[in-house]
Amino acid sequence: MSSYDILVVGGAGIDTIVRVPSLQLPVADSVHVPPIRDYVAHTGNGVALGCHALGLRCKFIDFIGDDAQGAAILQRYKEARLDFSHIVEPSGTRRSVNLVDPQGRRLSLYDGRHPQDLRMPAAFYLPYLGPARHAHFSIMGWVAVLFDDAQLCGTTVSTDLHDWDGVNPHHQVFALRADLVFLSTAALGERRDDVMRAIMAEGRAQLVVAMAGAEGAYLLERGGGAVRHYPTAGLTLPVVDTNGAGDSFVAAFLHAWLDGAGLDTAMRRGAIGGAFACAQHGTHERFIGLAELHDLDQDGTSL
Repeated sequence: MSSYDILVVGGAGIDTIVRVPSLQLPVADSVHVPPIRDYVAHTGNGVALGCHALGLRCKFIDFIGDDAQGAAILQRYKEARLDFSHIVEPSGTRRSVNLVDPQGRRLSLYDGRHPQDLRMPAAFYLPYLGPARHAHFSIMGWVAVLFDDAQLCGTTVSTDLHDWDGVNPHHQVFALRADLVFLSTAALGERRDDVMRAIMAEGRAQLVVAMAGAEGAYLLERGGGAVRHYPTAGLTLPVVDTNGAGDSFVAAFLHAWLDGAGLDTAMRRGAIGGAFACAQHGTHERFIGLAELHDLDQDGTSL
């Protein structure tokens, strides 16, 4: 029996959420905004806590700083009882300033800060990677090095390319080496299906899922033919903040996929997880649990 259902690699940080009247800010010395708040966040954090909330045995590993932001991350995971191990990085903890408009749309100003030549020692990650049923790789540069070991261990890997344009070589490494590839349609436009097919044709992906927010999501399965469209969850939950919606979609999808549910079920549950996240203020402050997921899946009504 595997020690973990899922190992999440990389992607812990702090989001500073600033609520603005519009993402197009005026040219001015100052703009009055509601209270500004910091949240433990970023993509790996969202997938790890989302999977943990759904009852998966989850392990999370990353670099964080010996700073106030790192301490906040450790406290958050202690309170959530998330199994987290880390290496201290002298450059500090990753941060983002996210501008959020009244419709819940966001613009993220990302401070990755870690050096490009950063590498996690194999002696640190192999004891977790080998026994895991599945691994989810965040798209930090140092994480790409782990693909060879994941393949040797026989551990399947998923990744989220976020708003990849289909060209940037940094993302392409992850796109072509992961077994399950998630991405946003934000930068793809009419190239969406072509990019999804290229990922499948040139890489090892068995599934490619393109998340399109209010337009639903798209699925391409190896050997499955055409790209299939799936609608949104159709819930009556309000949209107050889209921060973390993609991560919650991924967590709910992976929970269903690891449970052996069909792809239609996994796509539906992913949509519900994403919609649930949009109804929560901040980034990754509350995650959908199994009971809520089941209820919303059954009746499609608001909580």
